[in-house]
Amino acid sequence: MPEIVAFNRAQFTQSAPSIRECPPEFGREVAFAGRSNAGKSSAINTLTNNSKLARTSKTPGRTQLINYFELTEDTRLVDLPGYGYAKVSLAMKQKWQANLSEYLHERRCLTGLVVVMDIRHPMQEFDTMVINWAVEVNMPVHLLLTKADKLKKGPANATLLQIKKDLKDAEVDDLISVQMFSSLKKTGLDELKIKLSSWLLEGGRELQPEELEG
Repeated sequence: MPEIVAFNRAQFTQSAPSIRECPPEFGREVAFAGRSNAGKSSAINTLTNNSKLARTSKTPGRTQLINYFELTEDTRLVDLPGYGYAKVSLAMKQKWQANLSEYLHERRCLTGLVVVMDIRHPMQEFDTMVINWAVEVNMPVHLLLTKADKLKKGPANATLLQIKKDLKDAEVDDLISVQMFSSLKKTGLDELKIKLSSWLLEGGRELQPEELEG
């Protein structure tokens, strides 16, 4: 059995409006990104066994800052702003996109990205865009297909298999993994813990040569 991080020790430490206000670069962090109605906050709360850790709201788009949760002195979870759904101005959406792109490209201690998607509506335009940003910098990605309890087993498995096939066809299945998840029934919780622990304890992203020189 691989070593598992004690995710229930997660504690909120700070919020940042952009990468310039993020904590100093040290240790390792794993970030969660996803559309504002994909169940991202619920997934983080289920992972950490703390229903009040990440804000959940019936109004999508409440997470407008980069929120940090400390696990140990040198490991963190990061809740990135929700995208693609919130009823906000175009200018605000563009600002969120710019912050997300900058964070994924420039945050060196980021070792992996979890992209949260409603299993009933996977791989939307914004999801694909964020995944492509991660692939550009050789960032390991884990696709979390949430709300699996909303589908019957057959259709849920069909969606999972189709995404796996698409990743293999695109020749990115070595960098991108995928699983089903349900915050309500805790389906896939152990699988998620194992994946994130491997990133936080062993490291995920390989720095590019130009970054090592810097």
